[in-house]
Amino acid sequence: MATMTIEGGQPATAAETPQWRLLLRYSGGVRIRVVIGGFLTFVGTMIGLVQPLLAQLVINAITSRQPVLHLLGILAAAVLVGAVCLALGYYLLEYAGETVVFTLRTKLIHKILRLRIGVTDTIQPGDLMSRLVADTTLLRQVTTQGLVSAVTGVISMIGTLVLMGVLDWALLGVTLTSVTLMTATIRWSAARIGRATGEAQAAVGYMASLLDRSLSAFRTVKAAGAESVEIERLSESARTAWSLGLRLARWQAISGSTAVLTLQVSFLVVLGVGGARVASGAITVSTLIAFMLFVLYLNQPINALSTAYGQYQAGTAAAERLERVLTLDSEPTDQQSATGQPPLSSAAGHRPPNGQVPTPTGPLTILGGPTITNGYPAVGTGWNWNWKWDCATVDFQDVVFSYSPMATPVHRGVTFSVPPGGMTAIVGPSGAGKSTLFALMERFFDVTGGRILVDGRDVRDWPLGQLRSSIGYVEQDTPALAGTLRENLSLGLGKVPDDQLYQVLSLARLDELVARLPGGIDEEVGYRGGSMSGGERQRLSIARALLRAPRLLLLDEATSQLDAANERALRDTISAAATSATVMVVAHRLSTVISACQIVVMEAGRVRACGTHEQLLRYDPLYRDLAATQLLATRAS
Repeated sequence: MATMTIEGGQPATAAETPQWRLLLRYSGGVRIRVVIGGFLTFVGTMIGLVQPLLAQLVINAITSRQPVLHLLGILAAAVLVGAVCLALGYYLLEYAGETVVFTLRTKLIHKILRLRIGVTDTIQPGDLMSRLVADTTLLRQVTTQGLVSAVTGVISMIGTLVLMGVLDWALLGVTLTSVTLMTATIRWSAARIGRATGEAQAAVGYMASLLDRSLSAFRTVKAAGAESVEIERLSESARTAWSLGLRLARWQAISGSTAVLTLQVSFLVVLGVGGARVASGAITVSTLIAFMLFVLYLNQPINALSTAYGQYQAGTAAAERLERVLTLDSEPTDQQSATGQPPLSSAAGHRPPNGQVPTPTGPLTILGGPTITNGYPAVGTGWNWNWKWDCATVDFQDVVFSYSPMATPVHRGVTFSVPPGGMTAIVGPSGAGKSTLFALMERFFDVTGGRILVDGRDVRDWPLGQLRSSIGYVEQDTPALAGTLRENLSLGLGKVPDDQLYQVLSLARLDELVARLPGGIDEEVGYRGGSMSGGERQRLSIARALLRAPRLLLLDEATSQLDAANERALRDTISAAATSATVMVVAHRLSTVISACQIVVMEAGRVRACGTHEQLLRYDPLYRDLAATQLLATRAS
């Protein structure tokens, strides 16, 4: 099985930080409760440690025919107080443990949802879910109970051994031999428990990833008749997780049974040697009984230490897995800037100084009559659209981008300008880098070279939340989230009045869908919008984008799944939106781009030509080929 390993960010951090410091750091917010709970546990343990001595006094009083009622009262009170202290200590430790899990899970949620797109593209979602659910639970055990169990276990064991020495040094020597052997065995097995725990958790994460893979394309799996293949794949991963879980259980069983066996052997040896010493008169019967009670009591701290050491090994494995997530590369906050420039203070009001309208410098424009070089439109400037103050301007300046240093560049010096208002269409063969332009504008990725300006400012200098709130983005896959239609529409906007929701639903031609749903806009749309058609999900994405009243609207194949009637209606909606927002469209349908104010033709990561439909038909052979193909497709349909 090929398990998924999260890499990225600074994964060496977890390895460079000492394991015990890593664990203590996670318990930082609950240390007071851990200390109080640990103290109560320690008090309850110490009271329990006194009980064998009280039992010895009771036995001596009985054998010497002295009153024992007061001793029995003290012993009963000690048992009761010890139980209360242990119960309160246990509750405080459980409270602290749950708080550690809550705090860490919240931190992970914030981190995961702010990861860069490029990072999440290389990680299986199920692996992240496993770390969020299972690894945090493992960490809970070691940062609270495991820590306290280790401390109280050491103190209890030392106290027990000291009291044993007070009673009889010879019997103590026999006991120490057994304890030493037990400790060596536990240490040897605990290291293997830690490794087995990490492997078992990774296997569970891989299984969750496979299940998410199947569910995310559930209809495709069924349509392909691939249920049996997917079942076999998942069953194999479950079998691997089961095998690794059994390996972990074996090491835990070996560790626990060895400790119990050693203690039982120690008990029998002490009983034999102690009986001989009683017979010789070296010690009294009451001393032997008290010593035997201490031997039995010694089982508690030894088991606590054994459990704590195993938890420590498992916890460090979980901490390292969590640390790898927390060190992954995430998007900057609104207080951070990728270029070191101060962020903009407002998304609105970008009026040029002195009321002057800037003239965007864009390559390959054909407005006002281009010059021709080798059959292609040459670089030109000047716009014949009126400036719209409430619409965004966009400038791509020699943009270079690749997904990794070793990958082939997607963009190779892309340069063009988008004026405020109107619609700009991006066309070109598949793989030309059209959709990636939108990803760069949304800062899902950062450019490798050059820069992208929105309203004259590098997108990397915008506060990220402010930038994205100014953009309406309809992505190519048009996903829907599990939840109601209302929740999908108002995603990221909070509470939105119903009249606004119905207005954008009407603009997106979703009236029939709302009328069909029993619960209207409060009806559940199913997992990933499974109860909706592809075209309905596409229109839902458009409605969501329009609801934001964006200054810049990005549409990536926004009408590809619509029938002719709905496409024609939505073209009118988009045209209306272009009067109050700058609209950029990536499209293959000629009907979508023919009315664009500007069409940018891309090929192999470069801007090939830029102009109107008529100008490009005249001057650009590639556009003529694309247009001819789409015209034929339109006539055939």
